[in-house]
Amino acid sequence: MKKVFAMFAVAGLLFTASCGNKEVTEETTEEVEVVIEETEEAVEETVEETTEEVEGATEEVKEEVKEEVKG
Repeated sequence: MKKVFAMFAVAGLLFTASCGNKEVTEETTEEVEVVIEETEEAVEETVEETTEEVEGATEEVKEEVKEEVKG
């Protein structure tokens, strides 16, 4: 999650910096778009990893409960 928040912070700083200038260059716009795309990818990866971890933990708990019920 720290990576996600860091990327959002960087994207926010770039966006703020680009909005503060009277001239918005194409280069700055492209940089912001790249950061946004990277942030979206990081969020997707984090969600996938978290989902896998939760599913794994759920399976472990189910197995433990089954063992307790049998024992």
